[in-house]
This record gives sequence, C-alpha cells and structure tokens, in this order.
Amino acid sequence: MEEELPVFYGESGKPVQATLSSLRMLDVGKWPIFSLCSEEELQLIRQACVFGSAGNEVLYTTVNDEIFVLGTNCSGCLGIGDIQSTIEPRRLDSLTGKKIASLSYGSGPHIVLATTDGEVFTWGHNAYSQLGNGTANHGLVPCHISTNLSNKQVIEVACGSYHSLVLTSDGEVFAWGYNNSGQVGSGSTANQPIPRRVTGCLQNKVVMNIACGQMCSMAVVDTGEVYVWGYNGNGQLGLGSSGNQPTPCRVAALQGIRVQRVACGYAHTLVLTDEGQVYAWGANSYGQLGTGNKSNQPYPTPVAVEKDRIIEIAACHSAHTSAAKTQGGHVYMWGQCRGQSVVLPHLTHFCCTDDVFACFATPAVTWRLLSVEPDDHLTVAESLKREFDNPDTADLKFLVDGKYIYAHKVLLKIRCEHFRSSLEDSEDDIVEMSEFSYPVFRAFLEYLYTDNISLPPEEAVGLLDLATFYSETRLKKLCQQTIKQGICEENAIALLSAAVKYDAQDLEEFCFRFCINHLTVVTQTSGFAEMDHDLLKNFISKASRVGAFKN
Repeated sequence: MEEELPVFYGESGKPVQATLSSLRMLDVGKWPIFSLCSEEELQLIRQACVFGSAGNEVLYTTVNDEIFVLGTNCSGCLGIGDIQSTIEPRRLDSLTGKKIASLSYGSGPHIVLATTDGEVFTWGHNAYSQLGNGTANHGLVPCHISTNLSNKQVIEVACGSYHSLVLTSDGEVFAWGYNNSGQVGSGSTANQPIPRRVTGCLQNKVVMNIACGQMCSMAVVDTGEVYVWGYNGNGQLGLGSSGNQPTPCRVAALQGIRVQRVACGYAHTLVLTDEGQVYAWGANSYGQLGTGNKSNQPYPTPVAVEKDRIIEIAACHSAHTSAAKTQGGHVYMWGQCRGQSVVLPHLTHFCCTDDVFACFATPAVTWRLLSVEPDDHLTVAESLKREFDNPDTADLKFLVDGKYIYAHKVLLKIRCEHFRSSLEDSEDDIVEMSEFSYPVFRAFLEYLYTDNISLPPEEAVGLLDLATFYSETRLKKLCQQTIKQGICEENAIALLSAAVKYDAQDLEEFCFRFCINHLTVVTQTSGFAEMDHDLLKNFISKASRVGAFKN
C-alpha cells in the first residue's frame, strides 16, 4: 500500500553518504524515469527521489538549489498546482532556494519534506489528512506545516501509507494522518488532521531515528531501545503477537541489544545494532526477513549476512525487498527481487544499496533521498582527452594542410606502433604530413587520445585508408561502423570499392548486401556505371550466386 523513504543507516547512528564511486555508478540513470532528462540536466542533479506506485514520479534538486519534478502526478503529488502529468521537468518555484534535509512519501502518494532550516512542507494525496494541514483536500502545491511545530526544528521525516511522522532536533516525534490501526500513536483509531506529539512511553525519551511501515510506526531512542505502534497483523511490531498497538510499546525481545537504526518494508522490519548485527521480524512471504524460509516472525530474529559487520540496512515501504551493506563494502539483498523470492541474503555486485532498489525492487523507487555529490576528480583517461591538441603542454606539432595539430610524443609512442618507431630517435618538434588530409589525420590523433572517432561517414573512408596504412586494427573496425551509418544508393558502390581496396571484409559484406537489397536503384547510379572492371565482374558473379538476377 505504501512507499517509505528513510535515510542511509550508518554505524554512528547518523545518515551516511554512499562512497563517491557508488554514487557515480548509480548516477541516477538506473531509474527509468530519469531517461526523460537530458544529459545536461542529469549533470546538475544533487538530490533525487523516485516514488509512486510504478516508480513514475520523481523529485530532484539541482546544484542551484532549485527543485524540479516530473511524471504522472497522481493526486497532485508533484506539487505543481494541477493534476496534469508532465514528461518534461517542471520547477517547484515555491520551494526554490530551500535545501532538503529529509523527504518521504506515501502511497497516495503524499509528500513530506523537511528543509535544512527545520521547516516541514507537505503536498499530494490527503484523503486521510496525512498532509497535516487540518483538511482532507488534496494539496496541489507545497503547504508549510507549522501547527504544533512552529518552535521545532524537524530533522527527519517518514511516511506510512497514509500517515506521517516527523522527528525534531530535541528528540520528539509528531504524527498525523490515517489512524485506523493506531499508527498515529494517539491511543485511539480516529484520524489525526494536524501534527500531534507522540507521547505515552516516549514521553521522556530522546528519539534518534524514525521509520514507517505500511500502517505502523517505529522509533529508536538514544538508549538503543525500539518503540513500535500501529498495525501488527503480520507481526511487524515484533511484540510476539498480532494485535494492533494504539500507543508506543517497547520491543522487549531486544532487551540488552542496542539498536541504532530501524528500516521498514511493506510489512516487515529490520534493525541494525551497534555491533553491526541485523535483526528482522514481520511478514516473510517473499523471504524478506532473510531467515531461509517464508514463515512470518512475530519476534526479532537475527539475520546471518556474513561475519563482517553491517553498516547500512535498507528497506522501502512500497516493497518486500531488503538490503544491507557490510563494512567491507559488500552489498546483499533478499526478499522480493524482480519477482523472485530470495530467502537468504544474496551477495550482489553492487557497491551501494540504492542499486538494489533501482534494479530489483518492485516498483523501482528510491528507498531514501539520494545524494549525488559532485566529483571533480579526473581519471587518467579523462585527463588525456583534455590534453589533445593543447599547445600549452605539447612537445610535438604536425603540420597538415597548412594547419598545426598539437600532440605529445610519449603518448603517441605508447598508443601507436607506427609512432613508436618513427619518433624513437627523432628530436624534431614539427612533423609535416602530406599523405592524409587535415580532418583525417586530426581524427586519427584524437582517437589515440580518446579511443573514439569523431568524423562524418563520408570522411571516415580516408580514416579507413590511414588505419589500414598504420595497421590499426581497432580503428579500422570503428571506421567500418561509422561508414555503414552513411551508406545510401548513390555511394554504395564507392563504399564497396573502398572496402575491397582496404581489405575491410565486414564493410565489404555490408555494402554488398545493401547493393543487392537496393539493386534496381544502385545499378542506375553513376557509381555503378563507372565501376572498376574487375570489381564489376566480381560483383556480378557474387550477386548471381545469391540469386540476385532470378525472376
């Protein structure tokens, strides 16, 4: 029924950023919705949240502290003032300049957002007063929620299916919204239209972390105890029973165990202890508890991941998927994974838990607010690309068609056998080149720096000539691929002739098939009329063998 978005759970009990390498790996592009953004737009993203019943909505912030949304906009959950879907990013002007500290969403969906200034904004689905603005009308634009929170700084938010929790900097929890199972913690089952502090057993406790399941709520306090309330039909409260709990109750089975973080799936719960151990309880029909079977567990049960300590746990309340990361950087997943039930923690090749949810959760949402840190570090390959044709660092100039191309002797000798021998004892810093044209020779040198060629198909024949001359096998293959993209009836014979001349067998076969498939038009071109006698003879012979002239 719901999607949930806590934060990364680290050893210190504070949010943990993924490593730069893992963030570069996921690069937000693993979530299909981001294919609607241009490469330029993706480069500017600093935070992102993918949500919705099919992962079809997204909110992201840019390097300029602007917030953009796009997607299907169910219940006005994009906050753009209407319920129209948008296939292009639209800016949330009312939140421009606000920095997001925490964000979560429900299954309506509704959105709850906390800024770094501690303010709370909500919008979207509101049939159960889950926006906390005192009404049950859907919120089409972000609404600042201040009732009972005006002097509080909110540092974390969590959404259930249709209820909301926030945690303040002084360790207090406030809740509102749908309360059919006691998930607001007020002691009744009446819906709560405005923020209300959760008291009872939490009255004098300092809460460090909150999370919501579909219709339940969880809080970890500074002493390492876990308090739970709300729906318990699958044993997701860990109390050993299946009765709902309208007020916070301590998970007694964790006595003596110091918990740092809690994460909630659709109907199961994970906790991480200060010793790096994971416990799980609740629904288990997909193996999401990682216990090796599919039996529900009403009590906390240890999850055997590996001997290395766990530093992160991940669960998303729209999914039956679980994930964890070890201190050594191994990422495990279990539960519902792309339709399969994985009943024991499975070692993946991922380096962050976000990738598990992008690639294996249903729907493919983000389980937390992604933070994409800018990375200005250049790899060796990126550095070399920048130095091509740079007169400031070059120690060699090629003079081609009256124009200079700047290069570096050591790189040319490393990258090309021809230059390794021709530059070996040379002290010249200028080399004149007359065998090839400027565009062709420049493209060749650029290839040595970048591994790619940037030439139009019609120019690539000249580069194919050069690649054959210098015995550059890989470059020859790249040229053939480029030339194929430019073939048409008018130039097919000329390209076939070039392929034969430079012994480019793959290109020759491609051009021959093209000519056969367009035989009537090709035989009427000037290229065919002027075709070399031997080539024509060979072409007709080969065409006959494949039945090109049969009626």
